[in-house]
Amino acid sequence: MDENKEVKADEILVGNEKFIPMLTEEKIQSRIKELGEKLTKDYHGKFPIFIGILNGSFMFMSDLIKHVDVSCEIDFFKLSSYGDAKISSGNVKLLKELNADVNDRHVVIVEDIVDSGLSINYIERLINELKPASMKVVSLLVKPESLKYNVKIDYIGFEIPDKFVIGYGLDYAQKYRNLRSIYVLSE
Repeated sequence: MDENKEVKADEILVGNEKFIPMLTEEKIQSRIKELGEKLTKDYHGKFPIFIGILNGSFMFMSDLIKHVDVSCEIDFFKLSSYGDAKISSGNVKLLKELNADVNDRHVVIVEDIVDSGLSINYIERLINELKPASMKVVSLLVKPESLKYNVKIDYIGFEIPDKFVIGYGLDYAQKYRNLRSIYVLSE
């Protein structure tokens, strides 16, 4: 066990910060199934490409794609805007480009969380330069109070308050992504 992480009944201690459950594994999986069914309906007869934003979206994308019953392709961007901090640096760095051609394709961007909208705004500009047939965004979590950019999230798993969360792909200094539920920093 990580010496900085201590697990109690319904909380996780990271150093002197306490995280408490926000969304259970069951609630997350139920919502992902609903999103997958909606995407299946919306992309029936099309061949979309799902583009996950690494590292955070890997768990969500993996589970989501299992519920999308259409032929599709997947690829990934890797971005960095946080480093090890709890707050975005305000600068986005592209660390991995796409391998697929998205010209005249139906693109579905898959994000773990949208808070300020900085990363989505950056990705939308990149993708639009590649001339897709369409582009939609699906995000497991959205913090409406935190949005600073005018971005449209087409499929939302959960709207959450402007608080720091970990688990289910979301990290704190690159740790805790492997938690099955989502935990919020306690006041």
